[in-house]
Amino acid sequence: MKTNTAEQIGEANPAMECFEWTGMTTYKYATVDGRKIFYREAGSKDAPTILLLHGFPSSSHMFRDLIPLLAGYYHLVAPDFPGFGQSDMPGRNKYDYTFSNIANTIAQFINQLGLKKFAIYIFDYGSPVGLRVALQMPNRISAIISQNGNAYEEGLSNGWDPIRAYWQDPSRSNRDALRVFLKPETTTFQYTHGVPDPSAVSPDGRSLDDFYLARPNADEAQLDLFKDYATNVALYPKFQEYFRKYQPPLLAVWGKNDPFFLPAGAEAFKRDIPTAQVHFYDTGHFALETHAAEIAAMIRDFLAA
Repeated sequence: MKTNTAEQIGEANPAMECFEWTGMTTYKYATVDGRKIFYREAGSKDAPTILLLHGFPSSSHMFRDLIPLLAGYYHLVAPDFPGFGQSDMPGRNKYDYTFSNIANTIAQFINQLGLKKFAIYIFDYGSPVGLRVALQMPNRISAIISQNGNAYEEGLSNGWDPIRAYWQDPSRSNRDALRVFLKPETTTFQYTHGVPDPSAVSPDGRSLDDFYLARPNADEAQLDLFKDYATNVALYPKFQEYFRKYQPPLLAVWGKNDPFFLPAGAEAFKRDIPTAQVHFYDTGHFALETHAAEIAAMIRDFLAA
């Protein structure tokens, strides 16, 4: 069984050392298999790296508040997945919108940027993408920060029932029933449900997400991913086996009122990684919209330890 020392993790104590940073987040593109992958980058490249992996229906924009809070200590890289955000959205006849394929694209992106050792921040869709990457390159993962990034069946709420129905019967009617998840009112629900004061949630993030969802053919790509999510649940035992074998340092920072990923999914990490740290916040699915400062402080303390 592998254990990770502070030296192996490669993290400096943020209370003792802050890497020089100009305060500028840069916006770049990498080309992977002929397709443009957009990414945000900040912090010194000499600092330990954190790869930030977004969820549905968002993009790297969701990390806009977190990045400046960490960039004085870490090297931050936040890509947009194919079909999301500013990355290319190839047609379905040219790109398979599956989590396996997206993970392979992100693995190539990682290699292209020369990231040798890095922590992963996994949220929502970023969880199965990031954990598939971890299965491919387990010795390169220094730590895992899971923010409502599920890997256990007990973490899935009844909100998944319409999608489960599509897994069991991939009929046109069941597929079309999921189009409600692509509507602006559902995006608003994802951002505000479980937040004690919805006025604390900026409309900018959800408005941008709705813009991306409204692009031609984006709906069909997203429906393909709803169907393929069943493959992630099937991989949960493999993800859990990886946790048990490699014992990556893991921090769960969880919006406890998330309507899709339940607190039980966060607590379950302790079953396979006894040293896992689990913290809950009185907010919903997009916890960074309301608790970026608290989560950033928790990440700095966690990686320093």
